[in-house]
Amino acid sequence: MSSIKSTSRRTFGLAVAGVALALATAGLSHAEDVRTIKIATAAESKPLSWGAIGVEPQGYEPDVLKAINAKLPQYKFVMEGAADIAQETGLATGKYDIATGGYYRAPAREKQFLIPESPIGASLIKIYSRKDSGINEMKDLVGKKIVPVTAGGGIYKFATAWQEKNPDFKIEITASSAGIPYPDRLKEVENGKYDALVLPSNLGEQTVIDQQKLDVKASEPVAINNTFVLIHRSEENKALSEDIDKALKELKADGTLAKLSQKWFGEDITTYMK
Repeated sequence: MSSIKSTSRRTFGLAVAGVALALATAGLSHAEDVRTIKIATAAESKPLSWGAIGVEPQGYEPDVLKAINAKLPQYKFVMEGAADIAQETGLATGKYDIATGGYYRAPAREKQFLIPESPIGASLIKIYSRKDSGINEMKDLVGKKIVPVTAGGGIYKFATAWQEKNPDFKIEITASSAGIPYPDRLKEVENGKYDALVLPSNLGEQTVIDQQKLDVKASEPVAINNTFVLIHRSEENKALSEDIDKALKELKADGTLAKLSQKWFGEDITTYMK
């Protein structure tokens, strides 16, 4: 073998090895560039979202989160179901980067978390009461015992604002952070512990009522609210919030949100999204 051929082969081999090393390094660099985002979704709010820890979350919000992630390859979304109280606590401490669960904007949340401007969905607030209660609207709650609502949450904000606009009708709203699951609250309405439960209708209440054959009915919507993604407040997450906001705008514009809402709710909730 001539020295020229030998040198040429060695040079070629080194070049191939160099290319392989460059590709491997590029792949490693890409992997390092992808940031894992841990997300807490509602654990038992079918069809909005359900799936306990260790179970793949299903429902409207998990599907929207997957659609968002498809538009943002720089992130890897990892979802797990969590109880309501665990979601906001985990988000505040940084255990989770994101939480979704039909959340409304509220002053306390806007101060504590980052919230993209674009909504992820919309919910219809309804009153759940026994079928013989005669309760059909907010005015009917005067003198009634209402299930406590999350302190600083969307329902508390709604009820407080309604009271201010209707001072002649005094309703008693108690704030709580007990985090008792909605199915248990519905049972408390049926057994008479409480007269009514005020909640968004996209948390799976009707499914619980039907499956457990509860003597509970839902009123017509008393209010309509946008729902939002909550993000742990940090400098690093400001870009994440902006990216999610942009993705949500695109998903609404291209009809993806409408398609997913039809799939899970049987109606196009985007028509209610302001």
